[in-house]
Amino acid sequence: MKNLLIVLCILPVIFGISCSNTPQTESTGNTVLENILSRKSVRDFIGKKVENEKITILLKAGMAAPSGRDLRPWELIVIQNRSTLDSMAAELPYAKMLNKAPMAIIVCGDSIRSSYWYLDCSAVSENILLAAESLGLGAVWTAAYPYEDRISTVRKYTNIPENIIPLCVIPVGYPNGTQSPKNKFDEKKIHYEKFQ
Repeated sequence: MKNLLIVLCILPVIFGISCSNTPQTESTGNTVLENILSRKSVRDFIGKKVENEKITILLKAGMAAPSGRDLRPWELIVIQNRSTLDSMAAELPYAKMLNKAPMAIIVCGDSIRSSYWYLDCSAVSENILLAAESLGLGAVWTAAYPYEDRISTVRKYTNIPENIIPLCVIPVGYPNGTQSPKNKFDEKKIHYEKFQ
């Protein structure tokens, strides 16, 4: 987690990246918390290509995720081929936005390396989503696992072996317009000491 905080706090400064596309949330004085609270699912993109430096930052942020027993069972596939993105959009029921996204990151896990790969890969996915937000990009998690038809579609276009299982496909790009984050805080879901 400490590595992610460093990535989120200093890389935009190092690379001169502005987060001006991110809608303002209530100021907490804490850049990391503001980024977390500003994260939203973006499903509409402009055609602008995502720069290689930003792709690298997304991948590094993803791999800064915690991992049980430090096994790091993740494998990340970057898709930028327009034909592949369009074909996957046509076949994946909840990933139609791939037809507008300039790229996608497929987060996969090695089921031989770790029996709880999907937990570690979920942390990787959230890190990628948060890093995208911090870079002025939009992204959305679309599930592949545990749906066999979606897993098969991803396999068809990526040639991944049987032990590598796609958890999700994350379309990434520059948002088309301004989206606002949802306030998901719900005090009724908080319990102290015992479930009430």
